[in-house]
Parts: sequence; structure tokens; C-alpha cells
Amino acid sequence: MPQTAIPCVLMRGGTSKGPYFFADDLPQDAHLRDEVLLAVMGSPDARQINGLGGADSLTSKVAVVSPSTRPDADVDYLFAQVKIDRAFVDTGPNCGNMLAGVGPFAIEAGLVPAHEGETVVRVYNVNTRALIHATVPTPGGQVEYEGDVAIDGVPGTGAPISLNFVDAVGSKTGKLLPTGEVLDKVEGIEVSCVDLAMPMVIARATDFGKTGHETRSELNADAELLENIERVRRAAGRLMGLGDVTGKVIPKFCLVSPPRHGGTITSRYFVPDSCHSAHAVTGTLCLAAACGLPGSITQGIAELSPGPRRMIVIEHPSGTIAAEFELTGPHDSPVIRRAALVRTARKLMAGSVFIPASVWAGHQMLETAEAA
Repeated sequence: MPQTAIPCVLMRGGTSKGPYFFADDLPQDAHLRDEVLLAVMGSPDARQINGLGGADSLTSKVAVVSPSTRPDADVDYLFAQVKIDRAFVDTGPNCGNMLAGVGPFAIEAGLVPAHEGETVVRVYNVNTRALIHATVPTPGGQVEYEGDVAIDGVPGTGAPISLNFVDAVGSKTGKLLPTGEVLDKVEGIEVSCVDLAMPMVIARATDFGKTGHETRSELNADAELLENIERVRRAAGRLMGLGDVTGKVIPKFCLVSPPRHGGTITSRYFVPDSCHSAHAVTGTLCLAAACGLPGSITQGIAELSPGPRRMIVIEHPSGTIAAEFELTGPHDSPVIRRAALVRTARKLMAGSVFIPASVWAGHQMLETAEAA
């Protein structure tokens, strides 16, 4: 039996990388779709040697795109995190880095007409039911990938893609503060549980015996630290109304500390069983929101400039990432109206990925079987 060929485009989005698919080119059944994505990426296997995965959580990601039926969106975007060491595909969270490639992908695929100068692609994230406006440079009606914007964690520069998260508050829990409090004590540790673009548990690095400036490899090698983080994360997940989060990638977890290089705050972001080599986009927006909440765990660590619009610069293991958010309302009960940041993306390859027909025979053979 021949292998099954599936059209896809391999893209870098922000600090992540993976194949982008049309939803119609994948099985409609979610379980079979996940089996296909595991085969595409070569999981489970530490090296992902038999697939497209890069043996790193940042390069074992998939974007599934389709035209949207919503009046306020142009395309729907489903994100899939394909686990490396086990046969599991997590479609619970969003990925803001892979999101950066959705606009260019949709324009070049003809799903959204390009305009002169720049094109706004209205993206509905299926995972978190959030609406994002992605502004893509399109001089001459063509997607522009080259530019002078640098993002830490990616060599070189690229054209800026602005991501404006229109309704990111309560992405999974329906609330900015899922526990109803800006500060909680969980397993004896003070944390802030915040949900904007991504549910997160935020704690002081010093409460875990760390400075917060350790390298990624140092943190990942500390088995006791990872066990303590997971213990607190599981308890916080229940408190946030997410149930038993064992084996799940949300809520995410981060350790914060004072900045050392002129930023607003330092973060070590966990995904959740290892430290991120840089910082997730959604986690950036959530941490930025936490910095604007009076009484949160970031108080005394992050110093913000006055005014409704705040720019937060987060220092991470690979450099920095910046986000802007807009606050309205009283000081003791602020409302977050806008959260945005800039990423870059690049198309790397277009063609077909091949998987064993024993996993999925593909559209043609399925249609033949149904006709029979």
C-alpha cells in the first residue's frame, strides 16, 4: 500500500516551527486526526527521527487552518502541541508563536485577499475561543517576510506581524482571575492565577529557592524543582476550575524575579514540565496582564510606567519579549481592554508530508470505501 501524501506548508512562527495544514486535508475525526499528526511529527520518539518534529517542544507544533463561518473572523486556527515522548496531541492551549504564521499562510492560500501595504487577517483560535487580529505586511499585494524586526530566540530579522488579542481574557476559565483572588497560597506557596490568552500560575523564583536568572539547562536539570513546580501547578489547576491537570499542558507555570538588563520583569516559563528556551507569546500576554494587577505576585518586582497603555518587557533565557496592554477602570479593579505584541514568521517549505497508509489511507481511498 503506498504512503499517504498530505499537503502542508512548513513555517516558522515566532520562536516556534511546524507544519501548517488545511483542515480539509486532515481527517475530520479528532482521534484519527491526532493519530495522523503523531505520524507526521514522528512521535512518540525522543529524536522524532521518523517525522518532521525537531525533538523540541518548540518544533513539535502544528497549525490547522480553515475558512471561518463566524462573521467576525476570516479563518479558524486550531493549534496542536504534539508530545515528543508519548502518543498524545494536546489541543487545549493556543500558541501565539505559531499564530504569527497563520496570517501569511491564509493570504498565500487565497483564504484572505491581500491589500496594498498591509492586510488584517481576523483569526479565530478554536482552542481558546479567542479572536486575534493579525496585521501582515503585504506591499504590492504580496506577503513580505523580510524586514528589520528582530525577536530574541530567532536569528536574523523579519517583517513585523502585529498580533492584537481582541478578547483574550478568560481564555479557558472565563475569568481574568479564575480563583477570584489576585493572590492565593497554594501548597504553602504564594501565587497569582491569571487567565489572559493562557491560564498561568505565577510564583516568585525565590520561593522555590532560585534567583530566577538560572539558565534553561540548569532549571531542567533540577528534578526536585520540577517536582515542586508540578505539585503546586496541579493544586492550582484544581483551584482555577481546570480539574485534574496531570499530564496536561495548561495551566502554564512561570517563576518571576527582578530584571537585570533594563526590562520590566524576568521570567522562566515552564511548558509545563521543562523551561521554555525563550517565552511563549500567550504566556507573555498573561504575565504582562499580571504586572498590571495591583496586589499580584509581581508587585515589588515589576515597575510600570503610569498611564492606561503599558509596555512590558520580559527578560527570558534567550533575551527579551515585549507586549503592550491597555487598562481601564479603577485602580483596585482594572479592566484589560487590549493586549498585543509583534512577531515575525517565515515560510520554509511547501509540498506534501508522507505518512504510512496504515495510519490513514487518505481521502481518495476513504471515499472509494464509502462508495462501495
